[in-house]
Amino acid sequence: MEVSYGRWRIRLLHLANAMLYRVHTYRIGEVAALLGVSSDTARRLADAGKLGEVRGGTGERAIDGAALARYMAEAMPGELAPGVAAQSARNHFPGIITGVLKDKVMAQVQIQAGPHRVVSLISREAVDELGLEPGMRAVAVVKSTSVTVEVPK
Repeated sequence: MEVSYGRWRIRLLHLANAMLYRVHTYRIGEVAALLGVSSDTARRLADAGKLGEVRGGTGERAIDGAALARYMAEAMPGELAPGVAAQSARNHFPGIITGVLKDKVMAQVQIQAGPHRVVSLISREAVDELGLEPGMRAVAVVKSTSVTVEVPK
């Protein structure tokens, strides 16, 4: 059994035990930004029952964060580039090259992948072989041994 109190829920595990946890909710505009769609599309997804819609304490419309995470994981699976059978890197960011700075040995390539700016330092030889230049479509493929996570204020 669960009891809601604003953004908090109390889950009764047994008669003697209760667990208090925070419910992360998002406004439709925030959901649209996270999904990379318009607010109207996010509203239609909520109306179709594809997102976990909840009502806040004052009756405002909100989307449950856990349900949104499940939807995003199911609806937006990672896909390999055409012609690639398998790959160990799992993080692909398709976008457009916005800048290429070349030196004698190295080059800096900037890709705008949706709302994300990805910067890669690669050899000048690789840039020349691939013919990379601003305006081209490209996919930033990231495989890293260290990824940090930040939480917004």
